[in-house]
Amino acid sequence: MDIKISRDEEKRLLEKLAGRTDTEAARMRRYLEMPDLARTPGSPLYEIVERVKAAPAFAGFDDVEIPEIVPTDISFDLFDFPPDHPARSKSDTYYVDDKNILRTHDTVFWYYYLNHPEVKKRIARGGSMGALCYGKVFRKDEIDSRHMNIFHQFGGWYIAPDSEKVEPKDLHQALGDIVRAVFGPSMQFRINNDTFPYTDPSFEVEVNVKGTAAEGPAKGEWLEILGSGMPKKSVLSKMGVEGYHGWAFGCGIERLAIISMALPDIRLLWSTDERIKKQLMLGKPYVEVSKYPPATRDISFIVRKDGFVVNDYFDLVRDVAGDLVEDVKLIDTYENTDKLGAGNVSYAYRITYRSVEKTLTSDEVDALHKKLEERTVAAYAATVR
Repeated sequence: MDIKISRDEEKRLLEKLAGRTDTEAARMRRYLEMPDLARTPGSPLYEIVERVKAAPAFAGFDDVEIPEIVPTDISFDLFDFPPDHPARSKSDTYYVDDKNILRTHDTVFWYYYLNHPEVKKRIARGGSMGALCYGKVFRKDEIDSRHMNIFHQFGGWYIAPDSEKVEPKDLHQALGDIVRAVFGPSMQFRINNDTFPYTDPSFEVEVNVKGTAAEGPAKGEWLEILGSGMPKKSVLSKMGVEGYHGWAFGCGIERLAIISMALPDIRLLWSTDERIKKQLMLGKPYVEVSKYPPATRDISFIVRKDGFVVNDYFDLVRDVAGDLVEDVKLIDTYENTDKLGAGNVSYAYRITYRSVEKTLTSDEVDALHKKLEERTVAAYAATVR
């Protein structure tokens, strides 16, 4: 069954966002308007989702679609995130207001699913059920060829009354189905113990990328692709469900695509260039359209130490350069009260500009970098050195 959770509250919050003029609100509006590639036919992320949905372990599972703006307490408190967990910080998470955030993990679907009227009826009858959920998630993050602040997750679970025996071996079978669905029957994988706030026991899955399309970008033999485990009864209880247990998993879909196609850059998954799109075929190593040259520029500036958040600066770089920035590296941090003044700090970043679709001219890069300097000054009252 397709289950679409009401987005009325999200619409109200979007209207409030639309009325704001601050930079953070503009960013969030832009991020929310970006397409959900997991639901976009033709995208390899969509293909991964469809393959997993067709796997034997997920036959008859519900397909759940949830809002992209969710309450903070549902996202963190119900899932046993400790009070000091980094994800709760405004330097890691996009806060729409004091009580709502852009969703940081798709596991939040558990709450919405368990509170759906049809699912409540099934639980009242003591029925077992499974569900899958997928889409965009948002986390403030660094900028490099493997990370974006907007990416896609795919999660699922199976829950049953305690009278039905559900064990880790059942989860392991489902995890094997995922690996085979995405990478084919020959992909080697292993399941290791792990730790997550809302499952116990917990497990991770690693795949052996040696000798596969992924060997290049993976730079190693074993690579972790997803987390999983048995949902804590305490978590289910906080969501209003007693006498149930089961298994669950969650993964980043981009990671699976990068491994499958040996992608050198995550930005390729968002490209609208037909020369690139036709190369994005699961199981086939990506063939460069052309290796466009990088252009590197350094920016060094002095700011107040208590007013500068690194992840917010990554967002400012994205505001200016969009997908034309490939990498941002902090190359120097310097503090000296005598030279810089009390409470001031100097940062130096190396910015690598490179398009995945064309060669950037020096004039284009210089203009972008000049704009970045101006925005840095305006945003942080910075002194560019």
